[in-house]
Amino acid sequence: MKELVFLLEEPSAKAMIEGILPSLILESNIVVRYIVFEGKQDLEKQIIRKLQGYNNPHATFIILRDQDSGNCELIKSILKQKCEEANKFQAIVRIACRELESWYLADLEAVEKAYNRTNLSVLQAKKKFRNPDNLQSPSQELKSLVPEYQKINVSRIIAPYLNIENTRSPSFYYFISAIKKVSYS
Repeated sequence: MKELVFLLEEPSAKAMIEGILPSLILESNIVVRYIVFEGKQDLEKQIIRKLQGYNNPHATFIILRDQDSGNCELIKSILKQKCEEANKFQAIVRIACRELESWYLADLEAVEKAYNRTNLSVLQAKKKFRNPDNLQSPSQELKSLVPEYQKINVSRIIAPYLNIENTRSPSFYYFISAIKKVSYS
């Protein structure tokens, strides 16, 4: 049986993935597991040990971490190197450009539906929402649109409405593509 293991920086990423997976993984022969860390430093500190301790040869690993203000390519390179040190050469590393919230800002229609708001989706035509991966603080931007914003809760509420075919956030598109590749192979 195939196993898909997500190694995640934070609980909000798990909440988001749980909301989108039903529309991505249609087969019942894939077991999904989550290893959730307490932030990016915890992830980077423990990832080798966690990967080495995982003995299922049929497991595929997807690591998700926010870019925050760091260099995306450098972060990805460091994480890939740690995967290689753990002898998990096939692990997939994906970086959410800036923050996970940029993925929600790429789909304001989903935010609109999730929070029963009107006129949010019309903001998608604004330059900053056409490619939200370039925003410096997506969480602040989302909080201005949804004042009741709470990191884990917003992921849980918005995720089921996300359009998984949306390409406004390249980092979201690459993340979804990785899940599809694993689940359809």
